[in-house]
Amino acid sequence: MWDRLEQIEKRYQELSEQMAKPEVVSDAQQLQKLAQEKAGIEDLVKEYRKYKKTARSLEDTRAMLRSELEDEMATLVKQEIAGLESRLDQLQEELKLALLPRDANDERNIIMEIRAGAGGDEAGLFAADLFRMYSRYAQSQGWDVDIINSNESGIGGFKEVIFEVKGDGAYSRFKYESGVHRVQRVPVTESSGRIHTSTATVAVLPEAEEVEVSINPDDLRIDIFHSGGAGGQNVNKVATAVRVTHLPTGLVTVCQDERSQLRNKTKAMAVLRARLLDIERREQEKEMSTRRRSQVGTGDRSEKIRTYNYPQDRVSDHRIGLNLHNLPRIMDGELDQLIDALATEDRAKQLQEQLA
Repeated sequence: MWDRLEQIEKRYQELSEQMAKPEVVSDAQQLQKLAQEKAGIEDLVKEYRKYKKTARSLEDTRAMLRSELEDEMATLVKQEIAGLESRLDQLQEELKLALLPRDANDERNIIMEIRAGAGGDEAGLFAADLFRMYSRYAQSQGWDVDIINSNESGIGGFKEVIFEVKGDGAYSRFKYESGVHRVQRVPVTESSGRIHTSTATVAVLPEAEEVEVSINPDDLRIDIFHSGGAGGQNVNKVATAVRVTHLPTGLVTVCQDERSQLRNKTKAMAVLRARLLDIERREQEKEMSTRRRSQVGTGDRSEKIRTYNYPQDRVSDHRIGLNLHNLPRIMDGELDQLIDALATEDRAKQLQEQLA
């Protein structure tokens, strides 16, 4: 670990020196490349230098005990040593976590898909509640939410809603949400007051760049049709909705929420690329099944990950055994406590695996 940290610090110094050279300063592309690499390790280097500074302070303070000190001064020095030792242990743990490999997708935008599961109309209402919850959370982070396609149920719910969240780090926060979400409550459609259990599935896909997923135009069938739902005269007069079928896989993506046919096609293609990238990622994870089982959740859409119990005002995440109360605030988008707990547990399991 320490050898690796020394190498990273040395590389950081090399990058600083290279970026100061006139020939690099005049080459914007090269300068940007070096700056990005430097920024990627800067926080780690700062933490390592803080560790080394604390270690030197501890060594100097211990040396003071080897000289003749009055009792009162010796007591103060021993207290200082205890504080520095505690701080050094804390910094060491932080460095271990900082050295864990980062998910390459963490900074990406995401495409999120929510579908009503078991429970009829109540499942559709729950899917709408989840969409509102995630939208509120994204907005609290300063991220943009853009619906790509939706299929509404008759009483204000969603059979399906697909939307994009644009913002730095969106995937790093939402990636733990894939799976089956379960709600236990008295539906608005229930006259006898009985508690029902309904489900909705959530899929979180990192948005793929065009260069990452090669799609042969000959493998696509593109259909244009009239949009359904709200939209005024444009819905009836102009065919702008787009359905893209990827013939080799049978994947179908639809976008009809934009008034522009071109924009609908662009969005539908973005969903297709994300799904194809997701298929490729899942294949890679199968080859790393041991590691996959050690992580918090698998991203498997058939895995029941969380229950929202309204009568008991409780949210339970089954992967980490976490129970939180104040359900209305959570459903209003206050998800940081939940997401932070999942991220912390995930890092701890990765660290345990790395040390093993």
